[in-house]
Amino acid sequence: MQQKIIILDFGSQTTQLIGRRVRELDTFCEILPYNKYPEDDSEVIGVILSGSPYSVHDPEAFKVDLSRFVGKVPVLGICYGSQYISYANGGKVEKTDSREYGRAHLQTVDTANPLFKGFEQHSQVWMSHGDTITAIPEGYECIASTADVKYAAFAKKRPTDGSKGVWAVQFHPEVFHTLQGSLLLKNFVVDICGSRQQWSAASFIDTTVAELKQQIGTDRVILGLSGGVDSSVAAVLLNKAIGSNLTCIFVDHGMLRKNEFQQVMDDYRGLGLNVIGVDASEKFFTDLAGVTDPETKRKIIGRDFVEVFNAEAKKITDARYTPTA
Repeated sequence: MQQKIIILDFGSQTTQLIGRRVRELDTFCEILPYNKYPEDDSEVIGVILSGSPYSVHDPEAFKVDLSRFVGKVPVLGICYGSQYISYANGGKVEKTDSREYGRAHLQTVDTANPLFKGFEQHSQVWMSHGDTITAIPEGYECIASTADVKYAAFAKKRPTDGSKGVWAVQFHPEVFHTLQGSLLLKNFVVDICGSRQQWSAASFIDTTVAELKQQIGTDRVILGLSGGVDSSVAAVLLNKAIGSNLTCIFVDHGMLRKNEFQQVMDDYRGLGLNVIGVDASEKFFTDLAGVTDPETKRKIIGRDFVEVFNAEAKKITDARYTPTA
């Protein structure tokens, strides 16, 4: 079984950095939208809730049903994640007179708590939040404070029913300015969640390629390429698994840098990909003519990309994994 940490993304600018820190601990993690927690996934050993640009009081704030994982696996809330844990469990989160932003020091820290094992007193942390927690839920206890933030960290009191614990920090352990942030994340991922630290990028590639081979077999696959990192990585992994049974389609919308389309095509072919390049720049330019609203432009570009990709994909009639739109 491959152990994994799930990071639920509430829109923080540093969510990907949390993922990087977890992977640096030789632990596999998946970053998922806040409302896409996987059901009945026995590989999950812990959950991290990210920060967010929202206040928990905003009508459009992202909210999640914590009962889906709280008590079942250890949970760590970071910034907004910590505030949401408090808010959802009967604590109090209030606006501050000014945004807490910048360096702070933990004036008190409970080093007996496993999250802060090995921490130094007065350790530097990095704050970045507009709201602050002014009361924690019943059954929770404060485990760290700064001069200005009483509940810099809190945790559910040690469960007596065998359920897993909950921890929350209002600072950002994933950033460089929290000097012992990596230690905090190690304490959570390794000591609390029990990661065996057996994952590596190389093992992930091997496992993924093997799974793709088993799932796809000798079937043909069509994949759309945007020229970006995500689709390019997907293409390379698929190519390792099924080789020439993969056909990639790269759409030129005309808004790349000069000569970039051909350069990217050359790079793809250098990677051994079977790729078809489609020059659809005239269609995109025509459909965007006179449009000034950025959101309308975005929707037109997305629509045209799908239309061009589907039209080209339909020319390949023997593929099993292909667009249906």
